[in-house]
Amino acid sequence: MSSRTKIVVLHMKEIVYTAVFAVLAIVLVALLIFMFRPRHEEASADVEKYIPGIYTSTVTLNNTALEVEVTVDESHINSIRFSNLDEAVTTMYPLIQPTIEDIAEQVYDNQSLENLEYSSDHPYTSQIIAEAIDEALEKAIAAK
Repeated sequence: MSSRTKIVVLHMKEIVYTAVFAVLAIVLVALLIFMFRPRHEEASADVEKYIPGIYTSTVTLNNTALEVEVTVDESHINSIRFSNLDEAVTTMYPLIQPTIEDIAEQVYDNQSLENLEYSSDHPYTSQIIAEAIDEALEKAIAAK
């Protein structure tokens, strides 16, 4: 029985080069994966929500029809107001103007009708106005 011992000589320079290239290859693969993966949050932010324009819906109070006018651009709600509110209606319904201003402020901040806080003084009026705004926004989306 003869046992032969094999001696392998490795140069330190070759080991260092191999380790450096292995680390660089791992970093390059990680960088490529990070750069070319799909970005869902950017895609959803760039999507247009609305067709720009002015959309209206009608709220009927007794025999008076009020038009809620919603102005939108591609991704924002810019304005919410009554287009035909006259003095007789504000006299009959004094809470209608402060209610739409309160709801409009919340919609401008959130850019949606979700999680609206209705005033305890006039919750039904707030709900009717919010439904009219929602109807106008559906027209802006459906126009696509």
